[in-house]
Parts: sequence; structure tokens; C-alpha cells
Amino acid sequence: MKIDNLTIINHLITEKEGGKVEFKQTTGQLERGMETLCAFLNGEGGTVLFGVADNGKIIGQELSDKTKREIAEAIRLIEPFATITVAYVGIPDANKYVIVLDAEKQCYMRPFIYKGRAYQRIESVTSIMPQDKYNHLLMQRGGKYGWEALPAPDLQISDLDENAIIGAVRAGINCGRLPETTIREEIPAILEKLDLQHNGKLNNAAAVLFGRNLYNYPQCLLRLARFKGTTKEEFIDNQRLQGNIYVLLDAAMSFFFKHLSLSGKIEGLYRKEELGIPYKALRECCINAFCHRAYHRPGSSVGIAIYDDRVEIENSGTFSPDMTLEKLLGGHSSEPPNLIIANVLYKSELLESWGRGIQLMIDECHRVNIPAPEFHTDGSTVWVIFRYEKETAGQASDKHPTSTRQVPDKHPTSIIQLIETIGERTCSLRELMELMELKNRENFLNNYLRPSLEAGLVEPLYPDQPKHPKQKYRLTEPGKVLLQDNKK
Repeated sequence: MKIDNLTIINHLITEKEGGKVEFKQTTGQLERGMETLCAFLNGEGGTVLFGVADNGKIIGQELSDKTKREIAEAIRLIEPFATITVAYVGIPDANKYVIVLDAEKQCYMRPFIYKGRAYQRIESVTSIMPQDKYNHLLMQRGGKYGWEALPAPDLQISDLDENAIIGAVRAGINCGRLPETTIREEIPAILEKLDLQHNGKLNNAAAVLFGRNLYNYPQCLLRLARFKGTTKEEFIDNQRLQGNIYVLLDAAMSFFFKHLSLSGKIEGLYRKEELGIPYKALRECCINAFCHRAYHRPGSSVGIAIYDDRVEIENSGTFSPDMTLEKLLGGHSSEPPNLIIANVLYKSELLESWGRGIQLMIDECHRVNIPAPEFHTDGSTVWVIFRYEKETAGQASDKHPTSTRQVPDKHPTSIIQLIETIGERTCSLRELMELMELKNRENFLNNYLRPSLEAGLVEPLYPDQPKHPKQKYRLTEPGKVLLQDNKK
């Protein structure tokens, strides 16, 4: 709507204050006026008039350059960018003005926030928008207007982990979800194909998936805790890690191997090791947490808490408004809130099949005779609880008997896992990471390989040339002894 004279203002005043018009006497009430303007943007649009009394009388106000600067600065605090018309309509013979801020209805661009808060308009009242309504509007945005698709102006390709990008492409080619020609393309072209870059500009999804320098993304955070007992009174281990999805997923799985017990069972001629809670169930739950969380909240994170009787995995976000618990557990079509992120994870084979993750977790827990996971949400957070009893965690049903043992305290579970992966083989670093389904090189080095080398359980073929192009790793004699003891 274009506003250029008092005739239109008088027309607005006759509508009186309501869902689409609000009067303010002066810009001394600029804050409240901007909150209402934000509410109009989250609705059908509307107009705020400064210089009009509550009863609709035009009184005007003086106008200075300072006032104009304050208005312009206030408009810049509305996010994301919105179309707002500003008009200064002079009052004849009064040297005063009516200041008009008009917010057009914004197509698909919602919810809007002012100074970090979203507002709503009900009749003539402006109020802070409830979290559940905010989440609903956020999910309605989706597509090319979602947070993940917004351009990241300060993000450069040099800020991304090229090895992680190439690793994701290789995984996609190996599983048949990306054409083989993709590996020969330049990084910018790959990012374009994955919808992570448009017109030379990277989006937020690129940072979440492959970012290395994430100082502008505090929400790319993983909180890890191992508590003593069944309450939060005492920590055994407490960590906070920042990184892209691939880095954080590897860190999460390493934490499980460090703190959950292992059990072993004989399958044919081989002994198979299993975590107290199935590896696949935990991994699927973590992937869902990283994939489907609400990234638009800078203070949000993914949290993993391990207790003596349960594991809790939480993430910011909520279920879609029409997703009931029965529908969630009974099979459903996948409607990921972060479609770009989900698509990249699917193509790189982290997401095995959309919509099957919940059932996979349930099936894995039933397979080892522990309760099915519990799913909860309070409208702003989703958390999943895996319960188990220490005496039976990881044991299968009577049909598949197992012998249960605790990993010796002398060596972390991560080292035991590497020792059993190497076995009688001699493997390169890449081969070991593929066998252990780990994606992040730094995490593998810090949590698996280096501790095993320092413990004297693993040795390199070329000890004097750590970066030898044909470098591989094998067990030492103590490593072989530990492997044999582990099989008993």
C-alpha cells in the first residue's frame, strides 16, 4: 500500500485500531510500535501511525534527522528482511508530521523477529508469540525460505572441509545415490548440485554440513555427559564440541564406545561385539537429531547424556503439528524440516531411507531384548530415551544367547574396537575408517589410532616415516594378546 497524503491517513483512522492498524502518539513509543509492526509481518500485514492519539485524533510530531535514523535502525533489527514502507506526511500549518510505517503481507517469509523475539497480533493486542506457534510458522516457511537455505554472507568455500565434501561424494557414489562423474567436478559445482550454493553464495546448510570455521554458528554444538548413577548430581565425563554434522556424529559415536559396555556373541566362526544399546539405534537417533533439529536458534544444541540405566539424546525442535505419537511410531512419510540437509545426508548414505529411522531404532532395541526407545517433546525440544538394565544391556533374547563381559578398565572401548577391527589384517587409515564407519579423520586419529599407538597395541609399517604414502597399521604382540584375551 502506498501512503502519500492525509486522505489515506484519515481513511486508516476510520478503520480504528484493530488487527491491521495501530496508533502511537510519538516515536517515544517506537519500541512498542516496532513490536506491533513485527506482529503485522507475522500476520496479514498492517500499518503503525506515529502522531495519532488513541482516540484517532491527528496530533502529529516534530521530525528530525535523529528520528529518521532511529526509525531506520529499528527497521534493520527486524529479521529476516521485510518490505516496509516509511512515509512522513506533513500536517498543514503545523510543522508536524504523521509518520507511517506500513508492512505489506509477506509471502512465505515468516516468522519475523524484532530484537530476537517474535510477536503476534490478536484483535488490537500485540504480544510475544508462543513457542509452539513460532515453531509451526517456522516449519511452514520451509523450502527456499527456511533458515538452512538463507545465504551465509561471510561464509567462503575456504571455510568448508574439502575432505568431508569429497568423502560425502564418494559415499554417495558407492551407494549409487550420486553419479560417478560427480567426483571429477570442482567443489563449487558439487556444492551447486547439492543445493548448498546459488549464484556464488553459500547457504547456512553448507556450514552445518561441511563447515570448519564455525565461529558464526554457535548452534553447531554437541554436549556430551556421562553421569554417575541415575541423576545429574555427579559427572564422570563432560564435554562440549563444536563442528559440522560429520564431525559431531563421529564424536557422539566415540563417546558411546567410551562409556557403554560391550557384550560379545558368537555368530558362526566369529565373535561379534555389541554395545549395551545397539550401535545402529544410537547412530540413527543421532543422525535424526542433527538432521531435523531447529538450527535457527543460536543457543540450541544436541545433547547426549549417559546414565547407569539409560541414554538420553535431545535436540532443539519439535514434531510437525500433525505428527501424533501414534503416527510417529506407526510408520509415516518423512517430512524433514531441513530438506537440504536431509537430502545431502541421504545422498551420502547417512540417512538410509527417509521415514524408516524410528522403526529401525525400535527393531534394534527389540533384537537385543531391551525396551523400545521413548520419544518426547515439549514444543521446543525433542528427546529420546533408551532404557536398559546394567545386568542385561546388550544381551539378545533366548533365541540368540550371548556371553556378556565388561571391557577391561585398562583400555577404553574405542581402543578395543580398533584392535578387533584390525585383527589379523594390515590396514591403511582410510580402510580402518571405512570398516568402522567413521567419517571424520581428526576424530579417528585422536580417539582411536593415536591412543592405540601410544598404548603400544598398534604399530605402523613405516614408523620412521609417519606420512609414507603406503603407510598401514597392524597389531603389535601385546595387541595380539589383547585380541586373543578378548575372544575368550
